[in-house]
Amino acid sequence: MPDDSSPVITPDYREMQARLHAENPNYGMASVGFAPLVQTVIEHFGVKEVLDYGAGKGRLAQTLAATCQSQATVIPYDPAIPAWSATPQPAEMVASIDVLEHIEPECLDAVLDDLKRVTGRLGFFTVHTGAAIKILSDGRNAHLIQEPPSWWLPKIIARFELLKFLRSKDGFWVLVEPLRTARR
Repeated sequence: MPDDSSPVITPDYREMQARLHAENPNYGMASVGFAPLVQTVIEHFGVKEVLDYGAGKGRLAQTLAATCQSQATVIPYDPAIPAWSATPQPAEMVASIDVLEHIEPECLDAVLDDLKRVTGRLGFFTVHTGAAIKILSDGRNAHLIQEPPSWWLPKIIARFELLKFLRSKDGFWVLVEPLRTARR
């Protein structure tokens, strides 16, 4: 679990993200497009529980229930949404869609370590590698980290076994599992 010396988000950025979610109805739409792929993973692996890490407005759960008719329980976590900001417990599967590129660079290691902590069996993470359309209230691009897969993958592989990597026009997604403890 992250501690005060390694926060997953700073107080100022938490407030900025909370305002963005409250004021912009279209902020946090990426999970809608990825929901069918998440449902495929759920079905293929027989997943019963998904932690939506960086849930925003909860659109992944809404889309899985409405469009995909998923039977998996989705647990929302988002530090900028007060109702969903409690430190999450580990879950069978963790989905983190269009979140990592929004993380403050100084908090990225803490977030990746927290993802490692909460990922029980599988992780499905997407990363947009370019600029966002949205500009933050302080003038920064909403994608605080704009790096290619070659920058991201070593950070992910240091914490997870890579099961699948797929690059897209705007970024990539990975399917991962916890690292095996014994390597020879």
